[in-house]
Amino acid sequence: MAGRECYHCKEWIEEGTPHDCWTTTEAALTGDLAEDLREAWERLRESAAELGEQRIYASLNSIMFARKTCYCFVRPKRKYLEVCIFLRRTQPSPLVHKTTPASRTKVAHLIRLTHRDQVEEPITSWLREAYDTIDVAMPAPKKPPAKTVRSRGRLQPARSRRK
Repeated sequence: MAGRECYHCKEWIEEGTPHDCWTTTEAALTGDLAEDLREAWERLRESAAELGEQRIYASLNSIMFARKTCYCFVRPKRKYLEVCIFLRRTQPSPLVHKTTPASRTKVAHLIRLTHRDQVEEPITSWLREAYDTIDVAMPAPKKPPAKTVRSRGRLQPARSRRK
């Protein structure tokens, strides 16, 4: 009996049998949402879809919005929608629950939505900004100049005191 064990779900898969343990759909992730959350989800999806050509797909526990790379994702929770928008700068706002550096050039902004009326400015403008800038190449951050010290009237690079 030839087969293999799935790396993700640890099930035994017979040879020649199709297997996709990552089969997740938007409907499966949003099917159990309360009416207010479902309406918020539909409005958020509609707002993001209007931005232009992109892929919208389900992945594990999230629904991803991506051009070449993901600019936003939504995790449906029991009491709220957790929306993560990747911006190039930290956006101070009472709507932002938490910010986390996602890379050298991106900051993840976590927002909790509980009602359809929350999907308006500034959230829609942040979605637009993330959509427009996510795939634009950013110059590498400049290194700070090396520290120098004055020694015998000349500037010299600072030396480490470790030996």
